[in-house]
Amino acid sequence: MNRFLAAARRLLPSPRDYAGLRRSWRRDLLAGLTVGIVALPLALGFGISSGAGAEAGLITAIVAGVVAAVFGGSNVQVSGPTGAMVVVLAPIVASHGLGAVALVSMMAGVIVLVAGVLRLGRAVSFIPWPVIEGFTLGIAVIIFLQQVPALTGSGATGVAHGNVVVTALSALTSADPGYLLWSLAAVAIVAACMLLLPRLHPAIPGSLVGVGVVTALALVVSDPLAVIGTLPHSLAAPTLPDFDAATLSSLLLPALTVAALAAIESLLSARVAAGLADTGPYDPDRELVGQGLASVAAGLFGGMPATGAIARTAVNVRSGAATRLAAITHSAVLLLVVLVVAGPVGTIPLAALSGVLMVTAIRMVHAATVRSILRSTRADAFAFVLTAIVTVSVDLIVAVVIGMLAAGVFALRSLARATGVQREPIVGDPHPGDERIAIIRLDGPLFFAASDRVLDAVTALDGVSVVVLRMSQLELVDATGAHILSEIVHRLEGRGVTVLIKGVREGHTELFRAVGVLAALRDHRHLFDDLPAAIAHARSHVAREAAATD
Repeated sequence: MNRFLAAARRLLPSPRDYAGLRRSWRRDLLAGLTVGIVALPLALGFGISSGAGAEAGLITAIVAGVVAAVFGGSNVQVSGPTGAMVVVLAPIVASHGLGAVALVSMMAGVIVLVAGVLRLGRAVSFIPWPVIEGFTLGIAVIIFLQQVPALTGSGATGVAHGNVVVTALSALTSADPGYLLWSLAAVAIVAACMLLLPRLHPAIPGSLVGVGVVTALALVVSDPLAVIGTLPHSLAAPTLPDFDAATLSSLLLPALTVAALAAIESLLSARVAAGLADTGPYDPDRELVGQGLASVAAGLFGGMPATGAIARTAVNVRSGAATRLAAITHSAVLLLVVLVVAGPVGTIPLAALSGVLMVTAIRMVHAATVRSILRSTRADAFAFVLTAIVTVSVDLIVAVVIGMLAAGVFALRSLARATGVQREPIVGDPHPGDERIAIIRLDGPLFFAASDRVLDAVTALDGVSVVVLRMSQLELVDATGAHILSEIVHRLEGRGVTVLIKGVREGHTELFRAVGVLAALRDHRHLFDDLPAAIAHARSHVAREAAATD
């Protein structure tokens, strides 16, 4: 009971979360203000791009941002709507309608919360780096292509993954040239501000300045560009979405997909943040609990699922954040926007936000990282490219699964190649009949992927009377590997070849006994701890065989 209570307390907020607040509160407030400014256009853009609307993006950044900051496992993580979540939500909105977003958010939040309680936070470490970078590249491509309909004025949102390329091409071919020129001009202005202004000073929020410039020009110059529209001047009261058993059943798979993405992206972001600066360790299980509660809270207020945002978290850390106050301040800044300047924000052209997301998508892909993976090994390069292609053409979670399977197959193949089967010479002065003794050294892992090769190599021995199996260099042995050893002993003994086993590791003894390796030996004295004793025993067998022949 005490252990249970201790584990539960570890997943809850505590005063230790703010241990350094007296020293860092000024830096935390400034960092929170900076991140809030950076997050505003992203929250609006991701909300619109997902099909849930700018309002949902803002609500998520505010509500989920503060809940995840208080309950999450990182001191500096910033949460809210992200590009990866947009990619998953868009087809959900297309298939189930806008009303499903809040319910999916709550369902996914509960799943992530349960995963944290079950202490599954370390599971993300099982995803290979090439797979992570592959679906990051795929997400970037989808986010970029999703902006094309907005630039052409078609307004298509909620496009399914496999249709995003077709939809983008269709929007371009049917675009109004005049409208497209206005949109491209807006994108160019935003992109120039985002790329050039930070070079003048890192603290300049290029995206916000770019959006502000385009909005100001749109108010002064007559143009056809569509705008965000009316935004609420306050947060709505929390309400539970309408649902029934059929709705829950139809949304279960989408909710699992959203939950998997939220967990993966949040844990990756928290892990990256922990390496950016010494802001204290992060608890992956508590991070899942916090992100789960954040998505549930966002759904109650009409928002969308949230995750930890790597880019905003990095801005937070580089701005000097040290405690959770910074992320809380970021949400407060966005709330202030809703309460005070919702009207002007509603006049922002959608093309300006598309420009922000396009530049963000490009920044998600690091050319050096892509080159490193492609130059590493063929297996890793294949997993990277395959994951990216499946992400764009099929589905993000399917891509991760396929990428992991591909990486796993290649890893097993490499591991199987490390299994060695070598015949060694008998060291020392030769004895008559030594040519009838085969000393076989087994190295590395002996598991299901390598077992048949080991079986074929050992049982192919010919012209020998005794086989000594040296096992002291065996590392990993699974049940299949142990079974193959038993099969080797049975086959050789069945041909009249005496099998001696030398150097069974202590960790393998119980497995060998359970599977029947030791029982397969002709005599219990055929098990040895050192090689000289095994060779002496083998020579005695050969001598008796020679005497019997004479």
